[in-house]
Amino acid sequence: MKEVFTLIKEQLENLGIIFRISRYEDKAEYQSHYLGLVWEYLYPLIQIAIYWVVFGVGLKHGNATHGIAYLPWMVIGITPWFYMNRVTLDASKSIYSRVGMVSKMKFPVSVLPTIKVVSNLSSFWTMLIFTLLIGLLHGVYPTISWFQWIYYFICMIAWLVAFGIFNSTVSVLVRDYRILLQSLMRMLFYLSGVLFNFETNAFPAPMVRILQLNPFFYIVSGFRDSMFHTAYFWQKPTLTLVFWGMVLFFLLVGSHLHYKFRSKFVDLI
Repeated sequence: MKEVFTLIKEQLENLGIIFRISRYEDKAEYQSHYLGLVWEYLYPLIQIAIYWVVFGVGLKHGNATHGIAYLPWMVIGITPWFYMNRVTLDASKSIYSRVGMVSKMKFPVSVLPTIKVVSNLSSFWTMLIFTLLIGLLHGVYPTISWFQWIYYFICMIAWLVAFGIFNSTVSVLVRDYRILLQSLMRMLFYLSGVLFNFETNAFPAPMVRILQLNPFFYIVSGFRDSMFHTAYFWQKPTLTLVFWGMVLFFLLVGSHLHYKFRSKFVDLI
């Protein structure tokens, strides 16, 4: 547990560094492109259009999901997913890709995954605003349940930091892990309820209960519950306890591995 507190302390003490490097990475990534940062927002919008045409129009023929139009239902789920997917993959290679920085200067290596969490937030906020506009156009108006987004946003950041420190460390220790993680995230895209609702009679009840334990599903469904006023997080005590238990587990294991092998990162890379 001491390692967890050390990890949290390093994040808080280096918030300035985290935000400065995050801003730099936002500008540097697209500086050679004609449209620059526009691609940060254009790409997910193109993806949403493709999924809506394929799943919303093609497979569902425009039918509603639980009385909610498919487009706003899909968009509010895909917005946190796009963010979490990109942060998870970027954070997993954050230490490996910064070997020069790690070897040449005294740097708080534990903040590298967190930098990825912060640097991708700008596209998340833009997508969330786009989601609200889609919702308003389909008659979804603000309710008190929208304040739950604060809670689920905290959940999302906590999960990404915990999962990020674990993935970034294991990716250094086991080179093949990043390939495995990429495959896992592709699979979780379909198993996290992003494009379709598996909480129906079409799936066996035991399978539904297993799929609900997925932390990504907890966050995606939480954003939907908040927008469409279908449930509050305290009405799902079991899933909430499981989610925070998994956050704590990855935080404990990830921080332990990180501080155990941090002095050997340069040699391992």
